[in-house]
Amino acid sequence: MNSIIKAICTFSLVLLLFVATTLQGQDVVKGNLSPRNAPYDQPLKGWAPYTNAGTIHQPYSMVFLYKSWKDLEPVEGEYKFEQWEQADWTHPNAKGKHVIFRIYMDYPTKESGVPNWLLAKGVETKKYDQHGGGITPNYNHPEMRKALAKFISALGARYNSNPRVAFIQLGLLGHWGEWHTYPQPELFADDTTTKIVVDAYRKAFPNKMLMARYPRGYASVPKWLGFHDDMFPADTQNGTDWAFLTKLKVSGQDKNWAVAPIGGEMEPFQAEKWMLQEYGVTLKNLLDGHFSWIGPYCPALIETQDNGFLSNSAELLRRMGYDFQILTYQHKRVVSQGEPLQLFLIGANHGVAPFYYPWSVELALIDASGKIVTTKTDLDIRRWRPGEFRTLLTAPTANIPAGKYRLGIGVIDPWSKKPRLQFSSKMDLHEAGWQVFSEITIQ
Repeated sequence: MNSIIKAICTFSLVLLLFVATTLQGQDVVKGNLSPRNAPYDQPLKGWAPYTNAGTIHQPYSMVFLYKSWKDLEPVEGEYKFEQWEQADWTHPNAKGKHVIFRIYMDYPTKESGVPNWLLAKGVETKKYDQHGGGITPNYNHPEMRKALAKFISALGARYNSNPRVAFIQLGLLGHWGEWHTYPQPELFADDTTTKIVVDAYRKAFPNKMLMARYPRGYASVPKWLGFHDDMFPADTQNGTDWAFLTKLKVSGQDKNWAVAPIGGEMEPFQAEKWMLQEYGVTLKNLLDGHFSWIGPYCPALIETQDNGFLSNSAELLRRMGYDFQILTYQHKRVVSQGEPLQLFLIGANHGVAPFYYPWSVELALIDASGKIVTTKTDLDIRRWRPGEFRTLLTAPTANIPAGKYRLGIGVIDPWSKKPRLQFSSKMDLHEAGWQVFSEITIQ
């Protein structure tokens, strides 16, 4: 850890010296920015409610979708992905929202989600009475294993490159797709099956963040895997050896949050308890667990005018995930055409997690008529982990006409192809979503 800190300090010093040398003797624009609260519906963080939850009472940017395997592949090799999207992804509550989804085979109180054609191949099932009753399949049957790998591959072909998809939960195994069959652990998949599932998801979704409920079986191995705690905060760290964060620590995956998201569902129907009487526990567990999102049951489903509830909700929305504030900026006042435009930023990520995707960070040059010319920087925004950051952004100007401009910045959502993420800094906000620093001349 000391070596990492030393490396960061060395990099910061080198960067400062580079900036000082580059801008020495130049006419530069410098600015200090005051803090402000960014919108509460920032992308890929915050609440992720059910689409069919009725009225949603707080801002949100994601929705959570369940679906059974049987519904998506009722006939072997014939997938109903388009029908699913037309039915559930177009729900009014899902309009303009990114999607988190989980596919299940066993959902207590509901009919089996195992495709009938797979049962016809000899896959056995067993009834259980716990959790309201349900049916669990034999996850270790050879035909089940082959079918799982094939289905996950088809999911990847459909959704790996879909920019609307935020995160994907492994699902499929266990009650609710939660990777457990409590209190009958003998019904759960063995290590061979869990490895097949994890490896199949990784192969099918190289461009997406994947999450598991528990580090069970082979899910206890990868250092790239995210997790979801579906009894947050009651069982997040409750002093037992099966608590969510305890199990992550035992498996050596308590630092996975640095590269993959941590999320989960608030204990169902207990929002008032955890947002009021036990809010201190909620906040501590969110911070300790580096949570980026909460859903599908979440405080946004509760209609209330209680100031404490709403204030605590606002604090959680700010603290979870990332929260980027630009403190100071610096750039040359005049840049020659073809000369790299360099923007030096000092700021901080006040959240508990990084941003997990390499969304493009672009600069906008806005002329007096409102016309915008954009140029892409070399910044990988995933580098801004919690704490201070110092960044020198470089962008080409070869195709930018000479003239006077206002200089703006935006993080581009590949789904909308527009600036979406906003910085927690007081800046002019252009109607197209760009946050504006100052004036600059291209000559």
